[in-house]
Amino acid sequence: MKIILLQDEKKLGKKGDIIEASDGYARNYILPKKIGVEATAANLNDLKLHRANEDKLAKERLEAARELAADLENKTVEVQIKGGEGGKIFGSVSSKEIAAACREQYGIELDKKKLILPEALKSLGTYEVNVKLHPQVTAKLKVHIAEA
Repeated sequence: MKIILLQDEKKLGKKGDIIEASDGYARNYILPKKIGVEATAANLNDLKLHRANEDKLAKERLEAARELAADLENKTVEVQIKGGEGGKIFGSVSSKEIAAACREQYGIELDKKKLILPEALKSLGTYEVNVKLHPQVTAKLKVHIAEA
């Protein structure tokens, strides 16, 4: 019996795979536990439409990430922090502070986990921070640290 898996199953395969299972195993285990459905023409058509929709959404997310990356390339985020003598600052600027400043100044929501700092930002100046927007898209954001 051909089965379309509805979820990842360790010994059977990944979600959306079409597998061949014995009739008894399919009727007594796979179908009652809702791990998969029988591969009828209607279910195969639904799977095809679902995959096409997922592909379309993935392309839209990639395009949105590319547009955001192009927008971020031209921006400089200003972070104000209390400083001491010789351009040193108290503590360091974290990715959380950079994300908050970007939200405040430009209205762009960035996940602090997606900001890749080159090193701890412990002095005044301008730095380039990589932002991982998508597995295929990385943008560079300029961060200027100034004394408050």
